[in-house]
Amino acid sequence: MSTGGIELQGMVMKASPAGEYDRRIILLTQERGKITAFARGARRMGSALGAATVPFAFGTFRLYEGRTAYTCVSAQISEYFQALKTDYIGACFGAYFMEFADYYARENLEAGDMLNLLYVSLLALGMEAIPNERVRYAFEVRLMVQSGEFPVDITQDESLSPAARKAFYHMITAPLNRLFSFEVTQEIMREICRRQDRLRAGFIDRTFHSLAVLEELVQ
Repeated sequence: MSTGGIELQGMVMKASPAGEYDRRIILLTQERGKITAFARGARRMGSALGAATVPFAFGTFRLYEGRTAYTCVSAQISEYFQALKTDYIGACFGAYFMEFADYYARENLEAGDMLNLLYVSLLALGMEAIPNERVRYAFEVRLMVQSGEFPVDITQDESLSPAARKAFYHMITAPLNRLFSFEVTQEIMREICRRQDRLRAGFIDRTFHSLAVLEELVQ
């Protein structure tokens, strides 16, 4: 284990018990991509790491690097996404975003773009003015674009309506702070959903448990 420790900006994607009082977390970090860390004593009453090592917690984590995992010794959390803690449906969307990002995230690969996308998408889930469905599909499209698995020539696909092609262009190219600012009718949104569902199934060779739960809730 190194002696000085490191600080990484990141977000807790998963958390699970480890031993009697510890917690195992999966972090998506800007600098080192997806990493596994253990927070010793995080499940003890009053632990300073208790609230910092739960899903959605975003901030700066201080860690020591071991041979197979990291040890998290402290964290400065700047965003807990509190709106999702009182919105069960929103939290289910958030859980799906984490699982979808986990599919693409890699160890020891810089993940700043993915982390920023997760951050703005979770914030958007807490905004009543933005439909969760729009956030979900824009998130999916943009993450697949970031990962090099989205057919960007879809904007020229004449089997789609002009409005759907325009919306896809927006989702592919818009700055993150405007990613969800497009407006479409319900009919066009259904068209976007149908096409993106086919694209996701064609490019991704697995099913997502959180998506199955989410679709049961919102059908």
